[in-house]
Amino acid sequence: MNPVQKACWYVESHLRDDLSLDIIASACHVSSYHLTRAFAASAGISLMRYVRARRLSEAAQRLADGADDILTMALDYGYGSHEAFTRAFRSQFGVTPEHVRAQGNVLELTLEEIFTMNSSATTDLSEPTIEDLPALRLAGLVQRYHCESPESIPRQWERLDPYLGNINGQVGATAYGVVYEFDPEGNFAYLTGVEVTEDPQIPADFQRLTVPPQRYAVFSQKSHIAGIRNVFSAIWNQWLPQSAYQAAEAPTIERYGQEFNPSTGLGGYQIWLPIRD
Repeated sequence: MNPVQKACWYVESHLRDDLSLDIIASACHVSSYHLTRAFAASAGISLMRYVRARRLSEAAQRLADGADDILTMALDYGYGSHEAFTRAFRSQFGVTPEHVRAQGNVLELTLEEIFTMNSSATTDLSEPTIEDLPALRLAGLVQRYHCESPESIPRQWERLDPYLGNINGQVGATAYGVVYEFDPEGNFAYLTGVEVTEDPQIPADFQRLTVPPQRYAVFSQKSHIAGIRNVFSAIWNQWLPQSAYQAAEAPTIERYGQEFNPSTGLGGYQIWLPIRD
């Protein structure tokens, strides 16, 4: 099993136990950061949000089946009080626990189903090169996203397009996408930009980002850009667990050279995954 499959099995086996990110990651024999990134890439939801949703979904089914003591149920699923459980339940489903118990069914609720990965699905992942790369000075547009709703990233690239080739101090014609500040809840910052010289004048809506020197696994992909999420999932769930490396908590870089055609999504791109021994 890969880390996400192990995490899902562990969560289902321990829904009523203490479940923290560190505990689940330890059971999966990977770092908390690795599991956070792997789960988000595969499921499109943060692991701990998934845990909360699965617990509340099981609680909802128990309530519909006639469970009497809501406080006991709250404690079973890690909530310290009836009030805290009710707030979380209403936030998840839009109704109170009492309402579901009175209805006697969960037909009006959207329950979080058990996440299952398609083990037969394959992604054509290139064998990476391991490279120690110098610091990279970037400037570009920055926006924050959640792993559940990254749909605006293509529009962020569209906003960058008029600037390309017209930025003071731009180095070369390569464009970069950078994922950084990825937190346990699945929130992250994303920069679309270019390499620049040390201290150029940049557009008012640009931000600077200096990526320190770092060792990377560099994946050169020829596939269509639409499959990039599957590529990330394969990197985190297949290549990295089988490699001799661990994920470094540093920015992950997408590199789009002149061969990449943004109009067709073809031409190839690179993913630079920060690693450590």
